[in-house]
Amino acid sequence: MRKPSLSTESLARLCASRPWLTIGIWAAAILISLALISLFLGNALTSEMGFVNNPESKQGNKLLEDGLGRKAKADEIVIVRSGNLTVDDPAFRALVEQLYGEIKALGPDIVESGINYYSYPTGTEGMASPDRHTTIISLVMAGTHDDALDHIGRVKDIVERHNSKDGFHVLITGDASLGDDWMKVAQKDLETAELIGIPIAAIILILVFGAVAAAFIPILLGFIAIIIAIGIVAVIGQAFEFSVFVTNMIVAMGLAVGIDYSLFIVSRYREERRRGQEKTDAIITAAATASRAVFFSGMTVVLALFGMLIVPTTLFTSLAAGAILVVIAAILTTLTLLPAILSLMGDRINSLRVPFFGRRSATEAEVKEGGFWDTAARIVMKRPVVSLLIAMGLLVAAIVPVTSFHLGATGVKSLPDSLESKRGFTILEEDFSFGLITPARIVIDGDINSAPVQAGIEYLTKTIESDPSFYGKPTLASDSTSNLAELTAPVKGDPNEDEAMDAVRRLRHDYIPEAFQGVDAKVVVTGSTAENIDYVDLTGHYLPIIFVFVLSLSFILLAVVFRSIVVPLKAILMNLLSVGATYGLVVLVFQKGIGAGILGLQELNKFEAWVPIFLFCVLFGLSMDYHVFLLSRIRERFDQTGNNTQSVAFGLRSTGSIITGAALIMVAVFSGFAAGNLVMFQQMGFGMAVAVFLDATIVRCVLVPSAMRLLGTRNWYLPKALKWLPQVRLRE
Repeated sequence: MRKPSLSTESLARLCASRPWLTIGIWAAAILISLALISLFLGNALTSEMGFVNNPESKQGNKLLEDGLGRKAKADEIVIVRSGNLTVDDPAFRALVEQLYGEIKALGPDIVESGINYYSYPTGTEGMASPDRHTTIISLVMAGTHDDALDHIGRVKDIVERHNSKDGFHVLITGDASLGDDWMKVAQKDLETAELIGIPIAAIILILVFGAVAAAFIPILLGFIAIIIAIGIVAVIGQAFEFSVFVTNMIVAMGLAVGIDYSLFIVSRYREERRRGQEKTDAIITAAATASRAVFFSGMTVVLALFGMLIVPTTLFTSLAAGAILVVIAAILTTLTLLPAILSLMGDRINSLRVPFFGRRSATEAEVKEGGFWDTAARIVMKRPVVSLLIAMGLLVAAIVPVTSFHLGATGVKSLPDSLESKRGFTILEEDFSFGLITPARIVIDGDINSAPVQAGIEYLTKTIESDPSFYGKPTLASDSTSNLAELTAPVKGDPNEDEAMDAVRRLRHDYIPEAFQGVDAKVVVTGSTAENIDYVDLTGHYLPIIFVFVLSLSFILLAVVFRSIVVPLKAILMNLLSVGATYGLVVLVFQKGIGAGILGLQELNKFEAWVPIFLFCVLFGLSMDYHVFLLSRIRERFDQTGNNTQSVAFGLRSTGSIITGAALIMVAVFSGFAAGNLVMFQQMGFGMAVAVFLDATIVRCVLVPSAMRLLGTRNWYLPKALKWLPQVRLRE
């Protein structure tokens, strides 16, 4: 008796034979996920960025918490400005004291402490602008940073009530208010991405299938994968917090891969029905071919995304985990739910036909000459050297701007100008310093009362005062019982900008070593800018490690699947060309500003540190969809005929349209994210759209076929020493 085996065919057969049970299980999973999202998602997300390893900024925070009992708090600054009155006018004082009183009345559970210009009879030094038309109210929010985010709305309501009152301009900016605005902008960007990406993807699907019913299914499955993944995040997040941006990542990846995977399988099912197969047989054949390719490609994406988990920060682990979860959910829906839907719909999947589109069958495309892809295949096969040189020339030209590649972290200046918190930042920076909220915190761990340590602190204080990148005189707080001191030095400007980061680097590498040379004390720097430096440096350190990890994985997987060492070596070279071209175009548009205005993108002098790693990992995984789809058809025909040139032309001719359709869908989805306001997601969306476009056109349809045409039968060379590799063949 034949033992049951778990395969894409057996899974499809099981689900297709029990369609209502399968759909019922998935419906229950969706309802449970929606309930989990409603109940737990809010507590699962955080706007804080933590480190899994132990960089200098984390060491400083731990010393402050353990030695001085100072946990990191959210600092807020309320700015009060008048065009006519000064801080010496009674009306100015009355408004400030009323505003401060209302904020303090919220209670210590919301606002832990605060101070304003009129807190002391003589005024508070440094809390009035030089022209005396502006003053600030300094607040410390209670609880953790996430607690502050929960409560900042009540403080902002009070500020908004007083804004424009009696000619005063009242704004708030700081850790929590900016974090709150970041989250709102991120949510708006999600809505923009859906508003742009989904309709365009739907139109492309309708044109590819020529039927509205068939186009609707991939979009439905993409949304189901997204709901399931976010539900899982809501549960896991009770133990391990996720970055607030994880939902953006889940939606982007869910729509892209969820739609693409369904597209491949539905296309193959319709192809088999046109060949005359019965409904169930067509579902099984699609499962044995397209579903198997989807499973392999999906697992490749998952394994590639594990490269991001190598980077020891919560931001990378959150983005990677969200993407991995939604890709797995997309694989499960296409392998189980889709066969059940196809079983119930049958040929009704071709309902609501669109004239002139989707009528030519795949089998006709395979055997008949003529048409765009047949012409393209003929040109590439006839002029392989010219095709190869032109394709490589275009990619190399796009790579050139990478010489200006500059990793960094996006900050307040990249936010939309319409946000009140950004306006507050601008005024605060003009009249005071944003560093009042995000100072450099220098932690001295040693015998605080000893003469050498005191001399070091005095020397360091004078050095900082002489550096124009810092604002005002550093303040010292110490505890002789714990042998710990904190020197607080406000840094001018946005804590994410190069000027602020260079100032803190001088602190770490020049000022502190000079001041404490030969002194028995440990001195570390923490604070927002120091954390940004550690984040950027950490990313730059792990970028080549991830390259090696992912490319090694690429080589092993392709060598096993295609039993060749030439195919994976070509894939590695082409991936590097494709990724390099993508990086170059991102640098050209965002750092150089060429075309940014035309495309509605924001010029920025840096490449957001997480984006290059994400682009590389995801592009590798997604490119496998097209690579496997094309090469498996080529290999299948080569096994049948032994004619390499004919096989390559056949593969390009028979897969060109489906690869283009799938790529256009991904381009549409990621372009939706590029249309948002957060520059990090603009870079991600633009980069992925460009990468997928290049990969599906220049690389897969020109570079790969021309190289394979020139290499001939050497494409399938496998040394005798590797003949032991397992036989894993895709029948796509």
